[in-house]
Amino acid sequence: MSSSLPYRRVLLKLSGEALQNPAKGGGLDPAVLGNIARQLKKVREMGVEIAVVIGGGNIFRGLTSENCGIDRTTGDHMGMLATVINSLSLQSALEKTGVHTRVMTAIAMPSVAEPFILRRALRHLEKGRIVIFGAGTGNPYFTTDSAAALRASEIKADALIKGTKVDGIYSADPVRHPGATRYATVSYKSALQQQLKVMDAAAFSLCFENQIPIIVFNFFKPDEIIRVLQGEPVGTLVSAEDSEKGEDAHGKPG
Repeated sequence: MSSSLPYRRVLLKLSGEALQNPAKGGGLDPAVLGNIARQLKKVREMGVEIAVVIGGGNIFRGLTSENCGIDRTTGDHMGMLATVINSLSLQSALEKTGVHTRVMTAIAMPSVAEPFILRRALRHLEKGRIVIFGAGTGNPYFTTDSAAALRASEIKADALIKGTKVDGIYSADPVRHPGATRYATVSYKSALQQQLKVMDAAAFSLCFENQIPIIVFNFFKPDEIIRVLQGEPVGTLVSAEDSEKGEDAHGKPG
């Protein structure tokens, strides 16, 4: 890896919705999976060690299970299984590009994937494999944001990068509020005070306590993840720094 790169090891968090084609609705889209795999292959070719956590909302979301007459605990376990489906789908797409990949799950299912064992996960990363962590934390009432923060802390990631469909964190929904400010940088403290939608409270607390910077960026802008990992000022950086910089939704300094 180039010594000039600021991040040696990162954890990428993607939502389950990131795997679907918005025009087609829920489920999985092969073209989208292929695009994600090609981007992650470029990351590996840079020499960056990368682990991935994917949500399951494109298949089933535990939070909404009670609307179906399913209790929350059962619904959350169903959601965890949905993340495993997504993890295996991404593994298949990555292996088609020639990238060695391992899926590790918080719920034991040895005929499908490896159980999560920290030392084994670290060894896979050191060998240049992409590691996909499935089944969340293995516990109900915790989101995949919490799983991402937990795994990032365990593997001692240099950053948690959250790939979304927007180009960072805004003071308000930029679609509904055209004058909303997009933050280039924001401190953990300010994000908490302003109740910015970074991650859920448990996940944010873990990153805060372990001083893991969070970078929120538009994963679907071509090569944006490469720019992030090269240290370019892309998206929004959440860190311990007290200084803040912002732009409005039109890119003008705020």
